[in-house]
Amino acid sequence: MKDKFTKKALNEGYLARSIYKLKDIDKRYKLIKKDMKVLDLGASPGSWSEYSRDRGSEVTSVDLNKINVSGINIINLDIFDEALIKKLKNNYDLILSDLAPKTIGVLNIDNERSYDLCKRALMISKKKLKKNGNFLCKIFQSRFSEKLLKELRKEFRIVKTIKPEASKKRSKEIYFLGINKLRNP
Repeated sequence: MKDKFTKKALNEGYLARSIYKLKDIDKRYKLIKKDMKVLDLGASPGSWSEYSRDRGSEVTSVDLNKINVSGINIINLDIFDEALIKKLKNNYDLILSDLAPKTIGVLNIDNERSYDLCKRALMISKKKLKKNGNFLCKIFQSRFSEKLLKELRKEFRIVKTIKPEASKKRSKEIYFLGINKLRNP
């Protein structure tokens, strides 16, 4: 049985229900604006890239999986591949990370893998996010999420914890939003 956000995404022609998570966050914090440079990490199937493009941003999407969204720059690479940093030509106004690990059902391992993905996204933001830029990443709630929160507070003026309405109630996912990066890349 599909939930209401999955049905809504299908009815409105979006690639995934996750678009409503980003829409909710964007509505609250006004993250995505016309002519921004946006980097979408873990972009497949592409609904966040699609939304950012439709808001008038220049989007670069990164994922190992195929992304079928027109009007964006697509890089098919693993985010841990060192070649990625060289392929990212711009410094970005906003970095989005909806990365999620392939879960195995062992909570501690799944949580640590989620943290590792966020840590890598944060490292990319240190190198490619402009001063005063914003960073949004998904992480599984755990002892690792508290560790990431501390790291984000060193890099951004304001850090928010968000549970969008479209997140499934039973899901342990939360989003951390870093607002106004403190330093240039």
